Amino acid sequence: MNIKKLRITLDEECLVDISFHVSNSLALVGQSGSGKSLTLKALLGMLPSSMDLELDIENLFELIAGKSVAFIPQNPFTALSPLTKIKKQFFNENKRVKELFDEVGLESELLERFPPELSGGQLQRVVIAMALSNRPKLLLLDEPTTALDPDTRVLIIELLKKLQEKEGFKILFVTHDISAAKSLCEDICVLKDGQVVESGKMQEVIKAPLKEYTKTLIQANFANREFRV
Repeated sequence: MNIKKLRITLDEECLVDISFHVSNSLALVGQSGSGKSLTLKALLGMLPSSMDLELDIENLFELIAGKSVAFIPQNPFTALSPLTKIKKQFFNENKRVKELFDEVGLESELLERFPPELSGGQLQRVVIAMALSNRPKLLLLDEPTTALDPDTRVLIIELLKKLQEKEGFKILFVTHDISAAKSLCEDICVLKDGQVVESGKMQEVIKAPLKEYTKTLIQANFANREFRV
């Protein structure tokens, strides 16, 4: 998927003006206010009506959330209805749901439970199963490991890697957690103040960042995060 132009404005003030390409797996990283969340909302069609969007996409599939595109939110604890059994929150046949549960490493008996009865890691696996239910071509990830403990973060990242290899979807990982992004994505795009300041192969950028902002971001991230794979 090639985003040739994504420009977001509010009252003629430009908030985001970027372009990027998702060949396999791309991490959009940056500090709070860098524009990564607005970019994600733009792709999901969730921007406030007060904002104007210019979007030029050259892609291999139709960008329709819920059809070719699936979304995994930041917090699995708020992603599901707490008063509805897990099985009732899927819109697929039971056979397909059980297949999905097997893929994400969950016992089918959990379908009879309510979300508050599951752990954070189990809930995130349920959300991943839901995201894969329509066999998406692009998976949008919004900080999917930040609400989890370090050990569970590692397991979820490894699961996403295995599922991508099996299902063949592309990944756009929106995060401030470069250590997690490094474990999942081949490419990186660094945002600052709504602009791309550096991009390239993940390993190359991590090893030898060209911009001081990127260097500072990487150093601060790895110094403060416990997460490693």
